Amino acid sequence: MTRRARRVADADRRYWQLAVVIPRSASTTAAAVVRARGALGSLEQPLDDARSSLTALFDDAAADDTLVDRVRRDLAALGVPVSGNVRLMEVTGGDWAEAWPEYLFPIAIGRGLLVTPPWIENVETDRTVIVIEPGGFGTGHHPTTVGCLEALEPLVARRRAPRAAIDLGTGSGILAIAAARLGVRHVVAVDEDAGTIACATANTARNGVADRIRCVVADAAAVEAEPAPLVTANLLAPIHRGLAARYPALVKRGGHLVLGGIEDREADDVLASLGGRFTLRGRRTREGWTTLVFSRV
Repeated sequence: MTRRARRVADADRRYWQLAVVIPRSASTTAAAVVRARGALGSLEQPLDDARSSLTALFDDAAADDTLVDRVRRDLAALGVPVSGNVRLMEVTGGDWAEAWPEYLFPIAIGRGLLVTPPWIENVETDRTVIVIEPGGFGTGHHPTTVGCLEALEPLVARRRAPRAAIDLGTGSGILAIAAARLGVRHVVAVDEDAGTIACATANTARNGVADRIRCVVADAAAVEAEPAPLVTANLLAPIHRGLAARYPALVKRGGHLVLGGIEDREADDVLASLGGRFTLRGRRTREGWTTLVFSRV
């Protein structure tokens, strides 16, 4: 997703910081409690020899009026005493992924993917690990990214993965990197913002797939690329509608198109804009966002 589009998407989303003081010995338990309640991530800060402050980050979907009470009840049920009030405050001051990167934790997605920030070391897992440094949209925590990864995985995690793919609005590069890590040999990752492409380029190297991914600064509507058997685009619905006539030129016949970043209420409009050029193969909804999977007619 381009930086311009990301700003539009984030304008309607708010984030909330919950803080609670608990015994240091219970910090792991408390972190599990807030994660189970939908926290995007959490951070422990020792206060003294006996206590720690645990701060967790929530989006608007998880931070309803009952969140504080539910967290207090969960901690009490597990025998974790709370010192003082549990505080919930709105986060301000820009993009949360840039302002609060230390909150992010590894997240398992789909059947075999795990996305983690680079400061989490020695992750023990049988899953395919994708390491993402925030800086472009796509840390793995936003429901649009999760939906695209869930749709992408079965399309490439096969004995014969497509040889090539195009990722439009690549952001952090997460979808392009996932495709390459799962077996796609050549990926073109496109974004109109040069700073975002610099982030994506660094992430491809971090994941050992820089030789498989070509990062390009270009507008999705004008990028020059050979048609590919797989195209992914995690963009907003108005952008998808604007690219509807362009998608057939980028997707090979028989290939697949994965579209994310679509609010549920706009999904039918995106479907209509593609006309008869694609066949709908899958539709999934996560937290108010729809991911559509098509095959090229």
